[in-house]
Amino acid sequence: MRTIDLAVILAYLAAVTWFGARFRQSQKSLKDYFLGGRSAPWWAIALSIVSAETSTLTIIGTPPLAYRGSLVFLQVVFGYLLARIVISAIFLPQYFEGQLLTAYALMERRFGPHIRKVTAGIFLITRALAEGVRVFAVSIVISIILHTGGMASIFLIIFLTLFYTFEGGMTAVIWTDVIQMIMYVLGAGVSFVILAGKIPGGLPHVLDAAGAAGKLQVFDFHWSWTAPYTFWAGLIGGCFLTTASHGTDQLVVQRLLSAKNERQSRLALLSSWLVIFVQFSLFLTIGIMLWVLREGKPIQGAPDRLYPAFIWEALPVGIAGLAMAAILAAAMANLSAALNSLASATVVDFYQPLTQSRHSPEHYLRVSRLSTVFWGAVLAAIALLASQWGSVLESGLSIASVTLGILLGVFLLGVLTKRPGERAAITGVVAGAIVMVFVKFATKIPFTWWVLIGSSATFSVGYLASFAVQERKRNS
Repeated sequence: MRTIDLAVILAYLAAVTWFGARFRQSQKSLKDYFLGGRSAPWWAIALSIVSAETSTLTIIGTPPLAYRGSLVFLQVVFGYLLARIVISAIFLPQYFEGQLLTAYALMERRFGPHIRKVTAGIFLITRALAEGVRVFAVSIVISIILHTGGMASIFLIIFLTLFYTFEGGMTAVIWTDVIQMIMYVLGAGVSFVILAGKIPGGLPHVLDAAGAAGKLQVFDFHWSWTAPYTFWAGLIGGCFLTTASHGTDQLVVQRLLSAKNERQSRLALLSSWLVIFVQFSLFLTIGIMLWVLREGKPIQGAPDRLYPAFIWEALPVGIAGLAMAAILAAAMANLSAALNSLASATVVDFYQPLTQSRHSPEHYLRVSRLSTVFWGAVLAAIALLASQWGSVLESGLSIASVTLGILLGVFLLGVLTKRPGERAAITGVVAGAIVMVFVKFATKIPFTWWVLIGSSATFSVGYLASFAVQERKRNS
């Protein structure tokens, strides 16, 4: 029975790897490799942003949230929309003022080379840790399909994704993202239809049973510093989280910089929210449908196995392979983006300044490909450790939330103020890091508030420090 499913999965993996590798011939410079030559249309960038934002964590981590709770996670998505408006107004004009290859070049332009290295370094550490969790998430799916151990599953997905990312750069990333996003939305849609058919009474029964149990609740307007999914935590916390992740994290900023101009970049960013909203709604609904199908029985074992186990065990032959291939598609889309963004920050923010750009474009392109391989090995190592970190969705979001607030704080300090210099900015970063260590380990404040706290501490201390710290005059 599994032969057809495995054939579907292997055919997909081979096809997308071949497709991505075909873009090698268009890679002539760092601009080509890291920004796709700024030639991708806005709609492709929008779908690529969605792939970067959701990934396997959404697919296997979101249904259990609704299974054990309700639809309150959607409140965070409303914060995502507010954040996109903020980024369009504040950050995009700055990024398109000049030919920037990374988000952190903006920090050097405003403050100096040291803060560029600090912010790029924070990104490298945070993105590597968060992406390691995502790689572990997809290894759960592969282990269900192939009954392999965690190590074999991790190395399989990294090898395939590394191959086409190494060859095709950002152009391969964007266009494979488009295909893979269509794949995993299609897979979720098929799962939705089949689930509805398996439940006696169909969708009307789902709505009746879920409504009676309070599982259709979307809004929770009570104020709490400890509940992660209230309206205020979702709107305010989700706004700060996404402003940081989409406005200062190279993973998404790299896509925004790949647009032909600022207008197309803004259009891609704003339109991506609608797709995000539909996706989260779909996966949360699938979680509720599984709850009805299983008659509310507690989840046995790891919650993140709930949805992929249903696909593999309950869906018809061939359809199960398609849905599993869709989950792998999401993983490969996000992993390829992470590898390319980690390589871009490494080469553009560290290696190129260190060598004073004295080498040929071919040399930097070669180093970029080697850097991609290096980060593939790092992510594999981190993924092997990630099995001890709890829910993959909340682990991935909380890891990023620890440092994203620091990045957002220093970026806001740079674009909203003129007084602080580089030393004041670094002082703010240090203060933000101290505050976030305390919040993470000494309080019960949920991750939805962390970016707000970290950015506020970094910004306020950095600005106040500008009155006390003597700055060197920068040459204009």
